[in-house]
Amino acid sequence: MKMRIFAIGLATALASPALAGSLEPPAPEPVAPVPPPPAPVQSFGGDWTGGYAGLQLGYGDVDGSGAADGDDILYGAHVGYRYDFGTFVLGGELDYDFADIDLNGAADVDSVARLKLQAGYDFGRTLGYFTAGVADLDTSIGSETGEFYGIGVAYQINDRYTVGAELLEHSFDDIGGTGVEADATTLTVRGSIRF
Repeated sequence: MKMRIFAIGLATALASPALAGSLEPPAPEPVAPVPPPPAPVQSFGGDWTGGYAGLQLGYGDVDGSGAADGDDILYGAHVGYRYDFGTFVLGGELDYDFADIDLNGAADVDSVARLKLQAGYDFGRTLGYFTAGVADLDTSIGSETGEFYGIGVAYQINDRYTVGAELLEHSFDDIGGTGVEADATTLTVRGSIRF
């Protein structure tokens, strides 16, 4: 009997620590808070929809009938609107260049105005495009309307400012009714403000 009491006492002593404490479930371990996801990076570029205006500076080379050739700087302004369809961009532009190109004494080129249609590809912050349209050449012997075509590129510095360049080929058949013909090449660098 002593042995039995001893065994019960031993079992009770060994079981007591397991029953010690409260009947409430243990408190959960504290969990470190999950940091919020980072704010999205504000980016620009890739959308060419909207109006723009700016200035250009460049070089013009005119090859006229006979010896009526010349080249010099030109400068002007432009205003236009583009619509971005996703990867395809379509737009229109009006630009005007002042010039003082002496055609070997035969005439002086004073200015050229252009009405442009642009069609290009949206590379994100870069736009490559083809352009063509109607040009009006004003010279000291008269004016003439002709056509032009060319290529251009524009790059978004930020969401408001772009820089670019254009290379254009022009053709004029009968300047001022004199029978003088001229082909002209212009290369300009451009800066624009988008609005």
